[in-house]
Amino acid sequence: MAVVRRARDLARAALPRSVGERLPAAPPREVTELIHDKRFQRAVAAQAEEQGRPEEEVWEEVKGYLHEMAAAHDDRTSQGWARLGEWFLRAYDVLVDEDAMQQLRRVDRDHSLALAFSHRSYLDGMVIPNALMSRRFSPTYTFGGANLNLPVIGSVASRTGMIFIRRATHEIPVYRLALRSYIRRMVTNKRNLAWSIEGGRTRTGKLRPPVHGILKYLTDTVQGEGEGDLAPDVQVVPVSVVYDQLHEVSLMTEEARGASKTPEDWRWLVRFARLQRNRLGRAYLTVGEPFSLREKMEELAAEGVTGHQAVERVALDISHRLNRATPVTVTAIVSLALLGADRAMTMDEVLDTVEPLATYIEARHWPVAGAADLRDRATIRRALAELSRSGVLTAYDGGTEPVWKIGDDQHLVAAFYRNTVIHILVERAIGELSLLTVSELEPGAEMPAGGELQVGWEEAKRMRDLLKFEFFFPSRAGFEDDLRTELQLLVGQDVTGMTPERAHELLVTARPHLAHLVLRPFLEAYLVLADRLADRGDGAVDEDDLLADSLAVGRQWALQRKVASEESISLELFRTALALARHRGLLEGGDGVGSAREAFAAELRDSVRRVNVIGAIAGEPTPSVPEPRHRQESR
Repeated sequence: MAVVRRARDLARAALPRSVGERLPAAPPREVTELIHDKRFQRAVAAQAEEQGRPEEEVWEEVKGYLHEMAAAHDDRTSQGWARLGEWFLRAYDVLVDEDAMQQLRRVDRDHSLALAFSHRSYLDGMVIPNALMSRRFSPTYTFGGANLNLPVIGSVASRTGMIFIRRATHEIPVYRLALRSYIRRMVTNKRNLAWSIEGGRTRTGKLRPPVHGILKYLTDTVQGEGEGDLAPDVQVVPVSVVYDQLHEVSLMTEEARGASKTPEDWRWLVRFARLQRNRLGRAYLTVGEPFSLREKMEELAAEGVTGHQAVERVALDISHRLNRATPVTVTAIVSLALLGADRAMTMDEVLDTVEPLATYIEARHWPVAGAADLRDRATIRRALAELSRSGVLTAYDGGTEPVWKIGDDQHLVAAFYRNTVIHILVERAIGELSLLTVSELEPGAEMPAGGELQVGWEEAKRMRDLLKFEFFFPSRAGFEDDLRTELQLLVGQDVTGMTPERAHELLVTARPHLAHLVLRPFLEAYLVLADRLADRGDGAVDEDDLLADSLAVGRQWALQRKVASEESISLELFRTALALARHRGLLEGGDGVGSAREAFAAELRDSVRRVNVIGAIAGEPTPSVPEPRHRQESR
């Protein structure tokens, strides 16, 4: 009960001297101004007319929503909330990119900041406000899910700038009007706003596809929505928060295996607070490159990109900047090494695996969290010890020297940590598959106009298309430029004049090999779903049934070692495969769709074979690729 008492004491310390309604009797400035704003009054009247409802009734609904989402900044409450945040963060030392924060403070003096952050933990909502408040930034208003608006604690949070919003608003047009107008008023008053561009916590460790709602309202605001009275511009700031480890990852991975999500309530909050007693290392806050939202929209308009497409482009740009700002952690690199081997490794074997990765990271100038030396024996040993202490790894020291391996049922946890850096490795992995494709060309085979090298480019584009729902790729032109850089790093020379023999030689001698470490879990998960989809022939598909079937058969394949690792058996990955199948028109039943589904499965089967070949070149044991369904039935 000590944790409960501590949480309640800190919550009481944060409360104003007299607590009445959720917000003070006098509503925040933005709400008062909005209710008296002629433009907003016209919008409410138009909404009432469109719905055929009395205007007074719509006004009551609007005021209720504004009361629900409105936030204020009370100094005493904010100070108490910061102390509560420090207590919740007691599992970590928080390291902040101080140089970037100093530069951002100068931007803060003259601009409204729109802080788009990555979302890996509930703790993000404490790390970011505390870091900004302690460095004397202008007060920041943070959007959070209404599911976190718990009794008492939600009332306190709303006085520290927390704006609780609903997720599903498609059927509530009046709510959307209230939220869009509230955001516009906040920007007009040059408030700083913060929100998760992903819309929710990642379940895999890597960025989720961006959600466009708040960004759409911000772009409408800076463009004036055709009213002619532009609101002030905002500077969009990507903010990355990454952790050495997280207590909540194990719960998220259970959900990936099919468990129900634990509802957020006081019991959940107490359990979450209790977990933070155990130290887990460091949390790293880094800032990406800011940009003017209005200027970005004007640039896109000059290219002929407007409307929803422009919002999508801005969201993808934010995601790219977030990835570039996310540093490489030692935990991620150690997890990558041990997941790839999927066996016990000695210290020297771990170091031998990490060394070429460290060389590659230096060559690409990727930042390393805490400026850690990835080649340092003590640094790697400390990461192994911390992962062992939390149960992600198991250690055995009864032989001639200690060895470490991924713990039972911990593959998805280790994959979460590895995936925080996977974005920096994807294009290199695709480059390896391109070289492999060239090396496998038959003598005398008919070549396209660009020769053998063009075959490699086409393979890279195919993989980009196959994985476009999983990773954030640049434009096609940017992708080709990046791939040329990767290939030159890989082969150490110009890639023109490539032959199958030369491609094979370069691939065998290259270090590190990454395709099997990076791409195999995703491709194997896609193959599981594609196999179950092909099993349905031309018939219609129930998506929930397909996901459940994929989970069951995936577990069987993992037991049979038909997939390399249990991390491939994840509902999160199956859902992405489902999105790809839907995009290709494979979920609707009809004549001929069964053949297209078989072709989809065959494409993935060959892709898995290719990454297994890379794994064999790297000296790792590889699983047997599952045979096509018709071949299994003939036995």
